[in-house]
Amino acid sequence: MIPATVHAACPLALAVYGDAESEAGIDFRPTTDSATVTNSFKMVLDKGVVLDGIVMWTDGVARPHGSLMYKCPTGDVTGEELAACTVWEGVVYSADDKGNIALLPAEGVDAPKTLIFPDLGPSLQMSAAYGNNGFSKVPWDAFLLKGCQE
Repeated sequence: MIPATVHAACPLALAVYGDAESEAGIDFRPTTDSATVTNSFKMVLDKGVVLDGIVMWTDGVARPHGSLMYKCPTGDVTGEELAACTVWEGVVYSADDKGNIALLPAEGVDAPKTLIFPDLGPSLQMSAAYGNNGFSKVPWDAFLLKGCQE
């Protein structure tokens, strides 16, 4: 009997996703000791534009609320400053290989096959990150699992 090759699952905290149309990518990273942020990632667009992403679960009807930020100030920032540099906000969904839609899981869970960021493209196209001094290829709302970081 020949043993089958076993492929280790990739936890979401180390997953790498890509958008086929724009070559945009998402790299998750382990979230540091945060009481509110449940997932952290960066989205890399063309021309080297990098957006910082976080996910926090909402109170009441629990949903993974994602935010993408561009060139936010560091340190002690106000809500106004944070709002000014946020280029997309919304619920982050996932989908499996059968098309079943779910909410984004916790970072220790196996990475889903697809991530969905509703209305990502239009929001980014209206942001300060887009245009002559920013990125030029607008990503679609869905990103496919491409691999796992070591």
